[in-house]
Amino acid sequence: MTGRAVAVVVGCLLWACAPPKTPVPSGTLVVAQELQASWVRNFNPLSLAVNARWPTRAGVYEPMGVFNSVTGELVPWLATGSEWREDGERLRVFTRPGVLWSDGRPFTAGDVAFTFQLLHRSPALDSRGVWKFLARVEVVDEGTVDFVLSRRFYPGRDDVFAQPIVPRHIWSEVADPVTFDNPSPVATGPFTEVRQFKNQVFELGRNPHYWQPGRPKVEALRFPAYSNNERANLAVVFDEVDWAGNFVPAIERVYVARDPKAHRYWFPLTGSEVFLYLNATQAPYADVRVRKALSQAIDRQLLVDVAVFRYSRPADATGLSDAFASWRSPDVVAAHRWTAFNPTEVARLLDEAGLTKDEGGHRRLPGGAPWTVELLVVAGWSDWVRAAQVIARNLRAMGIDTTVRALDFSAWYQRVREGRFEASLGWSFEGATPYAFYRWLMASETKLPVGEPSMGNWHRFSSPRADAALQAFETEPDEARRRERVIDLERLFAEEAPAIPLYPNPSWAEYNTARFTGFPSAEAPYADPSPNKFDRGETLLVLTALEPR
Repeated sequence: MTGRAVAVVVGCLLWACAPPKTPVPSGTLVVAQELQASWVRNFNPLSLAVNARWPTRAGVYEPMGVFNSVTGELVPWLATGSEWREDGERLRVFTRPGVLWSDGRPFTAGDVAFTFQLLHRSPALDSRGVWKFLARVEVVDEGTVDFVLSRRFYPGRDDVFAQPIVPRHIWSEVADPVTFDNPSPVATGPFTEVRQFKNQVFELGRNPHYWQPGRPKVEALRFPAYSNNERANLAVVFDEVDWAGNFVPAIERVYVARDPKAHRYWFPLTGSEVFLYLNATQAPYADVRVRKALSQAIDRQLLVDVAVFRYSRPADATGLSDAFASWRSPDVVAAHRWTAFNPTEVARLLDEAGLTKDEGGHRRLPGGAPWTVELLVVAGWSDWVRAAQVIARNLRAMGIDTTVRALDFSAWYQRVREGRFEASLGWSFEGATPYAFYRWLMASETKLPVGEPSMGNWHRFSSPRADAALQAFETEPDEARRRERVIDLERLFAEEAPAIPLYPNPSWAEYNTARFTGFPSAEAPYADPSPNKFDRGETLLVLTALEPR
C-alpha cells in the first residue's frame, strides 16, 4: 500500500466512515474474530467439513488441557492431570470432578472416551490424527480414562489434551457427526446459550452450570457480521467492538490516539508463521532448488514493512515463531540463509534447475512452456493481500509471471485443504512443542492425496529423513533429549525447505478497556491476547479472566 493510500484509509477511519452504533447491554462483550458477510448457525466442534462459529472449540466446548503459548505451559482444564504408564504405551488421564454439562448432566470420563471413540468411528473428525497412535480408550472409573497407545508416542499427550470433548448423551444420538450443524450446543464451556442467531448478528450467553465458581464474569458475547477487514477495523476504531483479532494499519495513530486511555493493543510474535506454500505435487515445486530460489526472490524486509507495518520481522530458515524462541537453534539460523533476499542466487538456482530465461526475460519450465504462477490469498485479509502483491512483484522481477487471486475465505480454505492450488499464503500449525509444527510441514503421515482435506499439510510434502527425526522425538522420554531432536528437525527443515516461511504472524489483539478489564498485555502477559488462538483452547484463558467495569 502506498503512503497516499494509507493516508486515505487513515483519514476515512478517523473522520468519515464511522459506522452507526448499536446499543449494547452492560456485561455483553462484542467480539470481531471471523470475517463473514452473514452467519451460518453451526456449533460443531469436531468436523472440518463445516465452518463452526467462534468460539465453538474453545469457549462453547472445552479441551482437557489448554496450551499457553506465552508461558509455554499446558494448563489443566477438563483434566486435572495425567501420568505415563507401561513405558510410555499407556496415558492415564484424571478428569476434573464436579463439572456439569450446560443441561445439568454430569461430565465424566465416559464422555472423554466416547468423544475419542467417535473420532475412531468417523475418521473425518480425527483432524489431529490421534487414531494413528491410539489402540483403544478405556474408562477406568468415573474420573479416570486410559489411552492405550499402539506405540510409544510422547507427543500424543498434547493432541489428546487439545481435543474438545462432547457429551455422550447428546452425540450418541447424532446420525452424521461430520455434517451435524449442532445448532443448540450442550457443552461445558463458559458460553453455551444461543440467545439469538440472525444473519447479521448472534449472541451467546453464559453457561448456567459452568464449573469455575463465579466465572465467567462476562454476561454474554455478541458477534456482528463483518464481511472484510476494513469494515471490522472501522468497528474496532469507533468503539463498536470490545475485542478483536484484526490487522489494523498504523494502529497508534488510527486506534490508540482516538482514546489513549481505553484503546489498547498487544501484538506478540507468538502467532503462527505466515508461509508461502508451493504445491509439491506440481512441477517444478518438488525441486528444493526451486523452492529455495523462490524464497530468495522475496524481499522480506519490504514485505514486512508494507504488509504488516513493521509489526513483525523477516523469517529465518527454521520457520519458528517466537512461541518457540527457546527452542530455536542459533547455529541452524546462521548456517542457512535461503530466507534472505538474494537475486544472484535466485538466477543461479533456477538456471541449475532448468528453468531458464527466454529472449524476453521470462522464465520457462524445463519442457519449454511459459512458467506462470497463480498465488492464492484470502480476499479481505488486507495484510495477506499486500504480502501477496509484494511477492508477485518480486517474482515478476525475476522473470516469473505471477498473478494474485483473492478468494473468499470458504473457497480459499477448501482449495488449500484439498491441495488444489499452485501457490498460496497460509498459516502454520502449532502445539506445545515444535514437533507438531514440523510434523504438519514434513511428515509422510500428514501428506494426503490431492482432493482429500488435510488439516495442515496443504502443500503435500513428505520427507523420509523427517519421518525418522520425528520418530526419534516421539519415542524419547527425556525432555532434554527431546530438545536435541527438535534441533535435528530444524536442521532438516532448513535443508529441505518444504515450505517458504515469510514472517512470524503477530498475534493480533485490539481491546477496548472502557467496558471490560483483564485483557492480557505486555504488562500482564498471562496468555496470548488474541481471539484467534483457539485451536488449543487458549482463548478460554481470556474469556474466563475478563470482567465488566
